[in-house]
Amino acid sequence: MKLANMQPYFFPYLGYYSLIQKTDQFILFDDVQFIRHGWIERNRILKPAEGWQYVSVPLEKFSLGTKINQVVISSKEDWRNRIFRQLEHYKKRSPYYQKALEVISASFDISTDSIVELNKNILLETCKYIEIPLNIQIFSEMNLEIESVTHPGEWALNISKALNATKYINPTGGSEIFQKEQFDRAGIGIDFMGNNLTTYNQRRGNFEPGLSIIDVMMFCPPEQIRELVSSTYLL
Repeated sequence: MKLANMQPYFFPYLGYYSLIQKTDQFILFDDVQFIRHGWIERNRILKPAEGWQYVSVPLEKFSLGTKINQVVISSKEDWRNRIFRQLEHYKKRSPYYQKALEVISASFDISTDSIVELNKNILLETCKYIEIPLNIQIFSEMNLEIESVTHPGEWALNISKALNATKYINPTGGSEIFQKEQFDRAGIGIDFMGNNLTTYNQRRGNFEPGLSIIDVMMFCPPEQIRELVSSTYLL
């Protein structure tokens, strides 16, 4: 079994889906400290003219050290409609605007104040649309008995052991935290995978790379998105 273990991102970029495509089981790792200004509650889309902007989910205030699974979405703002308003400029140039909106609407159609549950539903709906199989679980709900962790790279190792995984796949970023010899001793292979981030036609002058899957869905049909997701390399 090929396993990946990632924090729950909000409408992530293509490389996140490449990881999903290459694995048999995908775990949302939510039992660690929430890091501010990351990708859990926000991501990037095009601005109406040049450049990019954030779309984000407002969160209730939380203290330093709060775990991801304890972070709560704020109910003080109609953030869903705010995001849809931010997407309106796509209508003028995006051939798949309506299809993308349907996927986003389905992703938001969940009654929860949990950012983890919201992001899980986003992954379920987007993977269904682009037809990528997704076997997903939330780490804090699995009640796994794992060995004690002595350094950050052992989370992946010990989760892999507990689930009898034969291979663990991780994005190329962060590869320095892993000790390959530990995986070798456990009989678990480890690959570091990157996405080539091939360009697609954004109907404007300068291509903005690494944007949210929202942007990709606006300009590409599902079959083209699958091709972009499949454009990967191993280190």
